[in-house]
Amino acid sequence: MSQTVEHNATRTRVEQWISEFSEAIAARDADRVASMFGEDSYWRDLIALTWNFKTSEGREDIAAMLRATLEHAAPSGFTVLGEPTEADGVTEAWFSFETAVGRGTGHLRLAGGTAWTLLTTLDELKGHEEPKNHRRPRGAEHGANPDRVTWREQRETELAELGHTRQPEVVIVGGGQGGIALGARLRQLGVPTIIVERNEKPGDSWRRRYKSLALHDPVWYDHLPYIDFPDNWPVFSPKDKIGDWLEMYTKVMELNYWGSTTALSGKYDEDEGRWELVVDRAGEQVTLRPRQLVMALGVSGKPNVPVFPGQERFRGDQHHSSQHPGPDAYQGKKAVIIGSNNSAHDICGALWESGADVTMVQRSSTHVVRSDSLMEHSLGPLYSEEAVAAGIDTRTADLTFASIPYRILHRFQKPAFDAIREQDAEFYERLAAAGFQLDFGDDESGLFMKYLRRGSGYYIDVGACELIADGSVKLAHGDVAELTENEVVLADGTRLEADLVVYATGFRSMNGLAADIVGQEVADKVGKVWGLGSDTTKDPGPWEGEERNMWKPTQQEGLWFHGGNLHQSRHYSLYLALQLKARAEGIPTPVYGLQEVHHTS
Repeated sequence: MSQTVEHNATRTRVEQWISEFSEAIAARDADRVASMFGEDSYWRDLIALTWNFKTSEGREDIAAMLRATLEHAAPSGFTVLGEPTEADGVTEAWFSFETAVGRGTGHLRLAGGTAWTLLTTLDELKGHEEPKNHRRPRGAEHGANPDRVTWREQRETELAELGHTRQPEVVIVGGGQGGIALGARLRQLGVPTIIVERNEKPGDSWRRRYKSLALHDPVWYDHLPYIDFPDNWPVFSPKDKIGDWLEMYTKVMELNYWGSTTALSGKYDEDEGRWELVVDRAGEQVTLRPRQLVMALGVSGKPNVPVFPGQERFRGDQHHSSQHPGPDAYQGKKAVIIGSNNSAHDICGALWESGADVTMVQRSSTHVVRSDSLMEHSLGPLYSEEAVAAGIDTRTADLTFASIPYRILHRFQKPAFDAIREQDAEFYERLAAAGFQLDFGDDESGLFMKYLRRGSGYYIDVGACELIADGSVKLAHGDVAELTENEVVLADGTRLEADLVVYATGFRSMNGLAADIVGQEVADKVGKVWGLGSDTTKDPGPWEGEERNMWKPTQQEGLWFHGGNLHQSRHYSLYLALQLKARAEGIPTPVYGLQEVHHTS
């Protein structure tokens, strides 16, 4: 069969399925729609039908979702976009559609004539589209006007009024990349928003970290909304360069950013439907009354600082990795790093380069993947110069990744990490010979599943592993029993002389930080933040199907969580912004499948 005939057959197959699907949707026949899916099938919806992040699994679950949502969502106008593709018996296609209130994009995978996976996402709200492209603002007012108000005057008035004589609709607590990305989305949607950040300037949370810190993810994966990094931006961005970019971005995107501001307490007024959020802004207490409160605190919460007997006796320096000042003061000193994930490796490498005597204490096995191998086998097909050249822009890459339901994502990830394991066998053998304890996750599916399930337990190698393999950085194992005046003593009796102890021991759940602001009762009402309920290490069940409490409604009205890596902050900020905009405009947002709470921390 010629290639043209194959393409035509593939397109016909997709168009027939979409046509039948459209008819069943229009008839509001949930069972007929569900019958078009295979037994092993998934419909992932990002707020288009459910006003939630919801993956329905299997025909019964899909039918139940449709029975609850079709009438008010009223999806229609399903149209195939571009040319469908076929590989290994799976046909893939993009499509557009509309709902009663918005327009969306979808992705379909057909296998054996029935749907295997379906993604539906809401792109914009009708009547509230972003002012871009042909809708972009004019900027200048032509002609003579004695009452002219310049852009600068408008901006100064807004900065003076918002939060004082005029209340914001949304307050975002946390001004890192997550808060900034969401703030930019809300700005474009015309939602009055204030970002509060305890550091003085945007980007300071990066600038204040240890000096060797750089992004381990490549530039194509890390763009912010609206403004891509320049074509000559480095593949792996140094922390201070990221800090400067965030500061620039905040200014040019006209964000209302309150630096040197700490959120002290928040209480939700059920009658008013508003928060009463007390903040300290450079020594002045201000009370903000937003309808929506967003915790944008990254993936993590408070530093997880372990408590060991004898810490008060230790005469050297000791601190959590988040407070590590860098290696300069420790030349010729003995450093002990407790932990073996990303921060631990980075800090070990920088200390060794500065002439310190370094020992890493590995308490549990760690997944390690070389940066180049990760790019080649995992990230590269969607996020690379080659992907860009092949016409895969950032939005397409994000939606493609989002189209794979979490339940089966490990099936897509495992082959890539199996290939990495084989390609880098000698590298892993050398690490194992040095005594380093390696793993590839509970089901051998590698880095991304570890990140999504627990947000820890891995290192993207950018050089520090070589120092462990050749013995330049010494390795010890086991739990810490105590600290003496000048030693770290392990449970097996090993004594490690130390002038510096760094606790590279990770962070607690984000709702721990939320509890400091909104109270433990509200934090417990919302429950644990992050994780899929996979019943793997540090991700207890039951199965959730989506990240717990991230980017979607929670059990506390008006309280949201946003963050993740730069990719997630960019992509999912759109759907959170649309949910907040809809509420601000009074658009009905009936939530299907509100997450239950199974774990409080």
